[in-house]
Amino acid sequence: MVKRLGLPDPPRLRRFTAGTPLTDGPVLLGAAPGGRLADHVGKLLSAVGVQVAESAGDGDRFGALVFDATGITDSTGLRALYDFFHPAARSGRTSGRVVVLGTPPESAANPREATAQRALEGLTRSIGKEFGRGITSQLVYVEPGGEGAVESTLRFLLSGRSAYVSGQVVRIGAGTPGVPADWDRPLDGKTVLVTGAARGIGAAIARVAARDGAEVIALDVPAAGDALASVANDVRGRALQLDLTAPDAPHRLADLLTGLEVIVHNAGITRDRTIARMDEGGWDAVLDVNLSSQERINDLLLARGLINAGGRIIGVSSMAGIAGNRGQTNYATSKAGVIGLVQSMAPVLAPKGITINAVAPGFIETAMTAKMPVFLREAGRRMNSLAQGGLPVDVAETIAWLASPGSATITGNVVRVCGQSLLGA
Repeated sequence: MVKRLGLPDPPRLRRFTAGTPLTDGPVLLGAAPGGRLADHVGKLLSAVGVQVAESAGDGDRFGALVFDATGITDSTGLRALYDFFHPAARSGRTSGRVVVLGTPPESAANPREATAQRALEGLTRSIGKEFGRGITSQLVYVEPGGEGAVESTLRFLLSGRSAYVSGQVVRIGAGTPGVPADWDRPLDGKTVLVTGAARGIGAAIARVAARDGAEVIALDVPAAGDALASVANDVRGRALQLDLTAPDAPHRLADLLTGLEVIVHNAGITRDRTIARMDEGGWDAVLDVNLSSQERINDLLLARGLINAGGRIIGVSSMAGIAGNRGQTNYATSKAGVIGLVQSMAPVLAPKGITINAVAPGFIETAMTAKMPVFLREAGRRMNSLAQGGLPVDVAETIAWLASPGSATITGNVVRVCGQSLLGA
């Protein structure tokens, strides 16, 4: 069907499986003069068994291209990007990785440096669209003083865990986070609450959290009780049946908890109609489930001290909250609100050592998308740089990275899991 319709034949993405190396081949590491991260990154990669090269020879094939652009202090220095990427552009392996490291423009020493650092976004997003073959491209801004906090993010972005994340900008704050005793089980000893856990993305989040060592509390509405019990049994966790929109839901939830390290607000519903045809019940239900219930639960858990120091709050937004979507004014409003919640609460929670971030999935292959008309479904799959839909596990892996103890200086971020969708920012 793909060939008959002339559609792009999507590459097979490299996803994480236990026991596989961090990268699929050596890493080509470069830096602009005066960069502050290349030496640290080179030592870090070598310590985890990745071969690091500083130049490319004829026929070399790299699992990743990593460039430290923190030394670029004005626009003329951007030539260093061309000098590194031009000769290496065809040397990346299928489903390889590109990571550019920079300084947040707001932390730059002067306007010229800020201008040059902001320019990096255009480069990385364009590379994500140019290189093809499943190669992803990201920009990681590292606050001065955050040099020791890059490991968790590099482990995620260079590995198969980030298969469906591309064209993103991640901000790492200053500070040195804790290092997990075992990077394969970074959530050992942590309690993770996942709402909307009975199926689809929520079930995948629960399973990845359990794989990473967490004790999982899987929450969903009573009507999903059988499916919820199945997920809880799979992860050897607890099933909790609760309607989050009930007036007493936050208090009932708080009464059942003794403390959490991570809460993942995944529960969500749709009631799709254009706003002209939508009744008030359809508007109110979506906003209440997808946004207002999160605020009520966060407020009470924080007030009672049930999100432990160093805790993580992670919301699930949507590309609809970034780009909008016809017939989803209620849903897009709620998901844009999740982004607003993350951005407004990050500075409030920082003094408590609690981070808050969100993921924004694009077209993810679920039971719901499987019921879409075939041509609409194919269009949804193809409207991104990777020319395919993502999997629930892609969202779950991104959440697991944000939940890791090694991600303690990442807060206020919204990371799209969309294969670099052609829609939105």
